[in-house]
Amino acid sequence: MTASAQPAETPVAILCGGRGTRLQEHTHAIPKALVEIGGKHVVRIYAAQGFRRFLLLTGYKGELIEEFTAAQRWPQSIEVKCLDTGLETPTGGRIATAAERLDDATFCATYADGVADIDLAAELAFHAREEAIATMTVVRPYSQWGIALIDEQERISGFREKPRLDYWINGGFFCLEPEFLDYVTETSVLERDPLERLAAEGRLAAFRHHGFWDCMDTYKDAVTLNDLWVAGEAPWRVWERQGARAR
Repeated sequence: MTASAQPAETPVAILCGGRGTRLQEHTHAIPKALVEIGGKHVVRIYAAQGFRRFLLLTGYKGELIEEFTAAQRWPQSIEVKCLDTGLETPTGGRIATAAERLDDATFCATYADGVADIDLAAELAFHAREEAIATMTVVRPYSQWGIALIDEQERISGFREKPRLDYWINGGFFCLEPEFLDYVTETSVLERDPLERLAAEGRLAAFRHHGFWDCMDTYKDAVTLNDLWVAGEAPWRVWERQGARAR
């Protein structure tokens, strides 16, 4: 297992190949990874924290992602490349397809539609300490609905507006060892057999993120995140805080 990796040495694979069927109002012409949320870009979240090598795993309308990537004026210190991993390839299969491009060392992986104010260097250090094959960021989501509080007499005593739930879910933002590639094939769904097997073997660590996290899964999500961006209240703009610290 790789000793404590440094962000600059750690490649990041970003899953950009999905069709985004629940965002169909916007993805009939462009892939989910390019739907506007102001200027949201997962690459910037990682780059602000010292990561330098990015591999976008494309599929559906991947040519548009390649055009987008080529047109960007990335900082000279980072490298962003695309890899066509197939139109219908599932999430784990995309990582399996990219195996030769991820080197024989610790690497990170994430989805193109999740944003957070996560401390990625802290997760990488946690992953090394835990000596796990995989570390998954887990988050506590907020309920989409307000809840009714019911007393012992079956009377509603009050309401709580969209509370934070008690359970933890997959928040993306993975740290993975080379051995993880033995758990995926070109037909693997990342969230099913590979992670379930690792969990059963006690080789999947949980990095608890208590800060902001959200996912652009539906049109409503896209509107909410775009509104935060436009209002200048997007917590995932970690690159601005990093820049302020540098000054």
